[in-house]
Amino acid sequence: ALAVGPEGGLSDRDRATLHAAGFRGLRLGPRILRTETAGLAAIAALQALYGDLG
Repeated sequence: ALAVGPEGGLSDRDRATLHAAGFRGLRLGPRILRTETAGLAAIAALQALYGDLG
């Protein structure tokens, strides 16, 4: 599963909740991406690193 936070960042409470649910943190660099594109960028980066996930 992939959780994408808002453009302003996640609150400490949000981070704690996600961590408790088993999520690990990941940053896509210093850029601030729109929420609509951040998920697509993350999936594209994972596919570039690990190959097709199908």
